[in-house]
Amino acid sequence: MLEGRTEPRTVAGTRRSAPVIREASCCGVRITACSFEDAVAAVIGIPVKGGDEVPGAGTAVHLCNAYTLALADREARLKRTLNTARFNFPDGWPVALLTRQRTRLSGADSEKISGPDLFQAVLSAGRDHGVKHYFLGSTPEVLEALERSVRRAYPGVQIAGVESPPFRELTPDERAEQRLRIIASGADLVWVGLGTPKQDWEVERLAAEIPAVFLAVGAAFDFLAGLKPRAPRWMGDYGVEWIFRLASEPQRLWKRYLVGNPQFVLSVLRNRGH
Repeated sequence: MLEGRTEPRTVAGTRRSAPVIREASCCGVRITACSFEDAVAAVIGIPVKGGDEVPGAGTAVHLCNAYTLALADREARLKRTLNTARFNFPDGWPVALLTRQRTRLSGADSEKISGPDLFQAVLSAGRDHGVKHYFLGSTPEVLEALERSVRRAYPGVQIAGVESPPFRELTPDERAEQRLRIIASGADLVWVGLGTPKQDWEVERLAAEIPAVFLAVGAAFDFLAGLKPRAPRWMGDYGVEWIFRLASEPQRLWKRYLVGNPQFVLSVLRNRGH
């Protein structure tokens, strides 16, 4: 069991039948509606040698919460980035409930898919499929703790590489070197933890250049490394995990929740039916 949260959400394995995936428009962004189990199966089952739409390119996957959609409502670039992705999973109850309402699916078929939970479940289930993972983001110290924690929790997991990029824009040469490193690693899934919206733009860029699956997972690295506490599961189940996170990091997260959440509500009202 990983540090930072009790009873991590996992699945026993992926379904034998194809995952049932639907979409709904939320604030002008295509949001993926499915069960948690099908989200895990879909991520593991993405062909990594080229997406269906762009042969030879990779695949972009995003985790969208209320803050992400509030930003996308104001930034056309971010909205375009999200709408060109393969999947935009609803990371948070406001987005999950709105998606469920618009798809008219049951709760079991349209669930909240949090980044840390998806990360953890795919690490576990991916072992049966020979999935190779690459961790991109955060600091060397966090990545060291993350790799140690993941290897301890999931014996046999294949970690193809870890990389802590500089906290600035990469030069063209650095981008080219990064591309070669990821390709040489043989990674199937590249987990990107750089914070919204930077991680979303990086996922889009990398997926256009490298035949792998790139997933923007926010603070998942810190949580799974055991360096930041996660709320008790009951808080996540009742949609109040944000209170715990705000209390844990008020200086960093006050704007996201106290400003972003109302902006999300306004965006929903402005984009009714879209």
